[in-house]
Amino acid sequence: MAEITLDQIKELREASGAGVMDCKRALEATDGNVDKAIRYLAEQGLANAEKKAHRETAQGVVQSYIHGGGRIGVIVEVNCETDFVARTPDFQNLARDIAMQIAAMNPLAINEDEEMPPEAKLRGDEVVLLKQPFIKDSSGKTKMKDLVDQATAKLGERVLVKRFARFQVGEA
Repeated sequence: MAEITLDQIKELREASGAGVMDCKRALEATDGNVDKAIRYLAEQGLANAEKKAHRETAQGVVQSYIHGGGRIGVIVEVNCETDFVARTPDFQNLARDIAMQIAAMNPLAINEDEEMPPEAKLRGDEVVLLKQPFIKDSSGKTKMKDLVDQATAKLGERVLVKRFARFQVGEA
């Protein structure tokens, strides 16, 4: 087993945002390989996100975003478990990114369980917010659900996109 250094822990912590002890455990599990440790933390985070899926989310923020010279506007409610997390920069940035995603991609529903008009189902996954590729990820590999799950893992609380409204000048 390779000896884990403080520099390795610091590097992994900066790359992943995970806690010091989580970084140390991930590095120990991957024999000090930072790249493997990042993947290890991601897998652990997704498993933890699934465990938190039934927790109550009674706190959060309502985030707005105006785009296109005032021609498109979005308001979105993103929830978490505590007001402490709702005030963190990571949570605030997530809510802003979600609002920007809604403005750019015009989803009709948060997830596939919501009721949608019949013609929307013909458009496929592009109308479901959580199935859309994240617009800030040029590779197209990160889906919005992944972004929310990563936030749940990083913040240690369940994160939920509750509801949204999108307005565009000239549309009813």
